[in-house]
Amino acid sequence: MPVKVRIPTPLQKLTSNKDEVEVIAGNIKELIVELEKSFPGMKDRLCDETGKVRRFVNVYLNEEDIRFLSQEETAVKDGDQVSIIPAIAGG
Repeated sequence: MPVKVRIPTPLQKLTSNKDEVEVIAGNIKELIVELEKSFPGMKDRLCDETGKVRRFVNVYLNEEDIRFLSQEETAVKDGDQVSIIPAIAGG
């Protein structure tokens, strides 16, 4: 059973308007690589040039921010849910 990935509205144009996709991966880094294989352009929007998740992109594993876990090395397993949430700035 793969990991479910919730896709935010601004990125759904890359996933043919799907708000959720499934990926088989062992950690967040691999998950992003698999997303890129299936949906070209995804990695550029999620990661900086060093491969780290961009500051303004929040990634949650089962409602836990990966920044407080092991960041891109955070392990994922079958049945997990990953949510990608772009940060919203306001003033």
